[in-house]
Amino acid sequence: MASQYPIDPPAGRRRPVHGVRIDLGQPTIVFVTVCAKDRRPWMAQSAVMNSLTDLWRQEATAWLVGEFLLMPDHVHLFCAPRDLRFTVKQWVKFWKSQFSRGHLVEDWAWQDDFWDTRMRTAKQYSEKWLYVQENPLRKELVGRMEDWPFKGRVHELRW
Repeated sequence: MASQYPIDPPAGRRRPVHGVRIDLGQPTIVFVTVCAKDRRPWMAQSAVMNSLTDLWRQEATAWLVGEFLLMPDHVHLFCAPRDLRFTVKQWVKFWKSQFSRGHLVEDWAWQDDFWDTRMRTAKQYSEKWLYVQENPLRKELVGRMEDWPFKGRVHELRW
């Protein structure tokens, strides 16, 4: 008789599972990916980058953004908690709404959810940042990853 549960379930998740465990006394660095609604390619431009970095510096400060990179249809960033009263989910929702209020451009909309993964080691963190920086190269948007202008650092996140 066949089991109702497959032996090898498909890998990966269809929906993100949020809830980063914060352990006091050790680093908590989270990798976040937020996509544009319908994957519309509006993010890789100076106006968006400047607005987001201003938001992360001045208003959305419950979590500190370290390195980030904007692709045409999504943003990758690393962040660490500054104010433990706010979850990463609450914080992402806040800065997406603040950005949208400041930019009433119909095509500049966010996907409802996002992906987050806690970095477990300094090595994982540095490897993930290298992988992220190679995205524009893999998509053939630049010839060298150093030439991609839509990346930066808001705060230094120390492991």
